[in-house]
Parts: sequence; C-alpha cells; structure tokens
Amino acid sequence: MFGREENQPKGSGIIDTLTTKQRAYLKKLAHPLKPIHQIGKEGLTVSGIRAIREAFNTREVLKVKVQDSAPAAVQETGQELAARLENTHLVQVIGRTVVLYRPDPDDPGIELP
Repeated sequence: MFGREENQPKGSGIIDTLTTKQRAYLKKLAHPLKPIHQIGKEGLTVSGIRAIREAFNTREVLKVKVQDSAPAAVQETGQELAARLENTHLVQVIGRTVVLYRPDPDDPGIELP
C-alpha cells in the first residue's frame, strides 16, 4: 500500500520516498515552524493549493494545519497535498499538522543526509 508503484513519479507524496534518516532530519528542521496554511471545512481548494505552492517559493519545509472540520482525514489530506504539488514529499503527520518538503529545483538550501 505504501510502496511506490513503478509508474508513479518520484516525490508523489508516498512517505517512503525519503529514508528514515532524511525524514528525521526534516522533522528536526520543521519542529520550530508554525503552520503557514489551514485547511478547513472546504477541504483542499484551488486557492489553498496555490497558496501552499507559492509558500514553497521561499522555503523548502513547511507545515499545514488540518482543522477538525476538514472533510478528509489528516493523513489522507497530507497525501493528497503531496500528490497535487509537484516534487513534494509528505514528511510527517503529527496530530492535525502535516509537514511537507519540496527541494528548491534551482538552489536547494537543505542538504539531506
């Protein structure tokens, strides 16, 4: 279920595309961050995805808060976000918070172990 299919692109949101060591490193970087976006009763909207995509222009790791009123489960929402945002990895779901990672294609600031 969580293994990457052969025809599935790398970075499509499946957690195991990052090694355990890489995930631990990204979790450490994400710990002090505040969520930059909230997903509420409307669920994932086009404008919400656009806002998150734009946030990745200035950072590589970010948090998204999923409210209790969101129509989908937190894990499901995180996986859908990672799948809809190109080259994005779902790092962690902790409580109602999703941690996402997308390396900068031009100038990566985070060097994964």
